[in-house]
Amino acid sequence: MSVSERGFRQQVERRPVTRRNFIVWYLGGLLTALVAAVIAPILVYIWPPAGQTKQQVINLTLSTALDEIKEGTAVLFQAPSATGFVMTDGGGDNYPGKIGFKGFLVNYQGTLIMLSATCSHLGCQVNQPSGTPPIFQCPCHGSQFNLNGTVHHGPAVAPLSHYAWKATGPNKIAVIGVSLPGVG
Repeated sequence: MSVSERGFRQQVERRPVTRRNFIVWYLGGLLTALVAAVIAPILVYIWPPAGQTKQQVINLTLSTALDEIKEGTAVLFQAPSATGFVMTDGGGDNYPGKIGFKGFLVNYQGTLIMLSATCSHLGCQVNQPSGTPPIFQCPCHGSQFNLNGTVHHGPAVAPLSHYAWKATGPNKIAVIGVSLPGVG
C-alpha cells in the first residue's frame, strides 16, 4: 500500500459524524423498526406456526349405532372441546378447509353421508331435520336443505358441506379435524 493510499484510508476512517449523517442514520433505523413492527404480525397471520393447523383424526362415539340409523333420519354430533372438523367441500359461506363444530350423520337412500351443520348462507347452525319430507332448516334466515345437503329453499344457494370420515366401530366414527387450543 502506498503512502497516498494509506493517507486516503485514514481520512475516510476518521471522517467525523456530521449532524446530517446522524439524522439520516437515525431516521433510517426508525423507519426500519416501524416497518418490522407492522410486517411481523402480518407474516405470522399469513404463515401461522405449523403445529396449529395440522389435521388429525378425531374419534367420536355416537348416541346411535351406525346400522340403527333409519332411512331419512340424521344423528347430530359435536366436536370435543378444543377441536373442530374440517369441511371437504362447500360453497357460499362454507369452503374446503373451513372449520365446523357440529354435524349430522344422515341415512340418505341407504347410504350414510356426513354433513356439516353450518348453513352455507351466513354460517348459522341448521336444526335437526323435520317435516315430510324431512329437511334441515336454518333458524336465522329460513334456508332449507334436503337430507343429502342440497338446497331445498333459499336464500342459501350452495349445499351443506361434507366432512371426511370413516366408521371405526358399531357406534364410533373418526372425523378429520384440527386441534384448536382455547376454543370450547
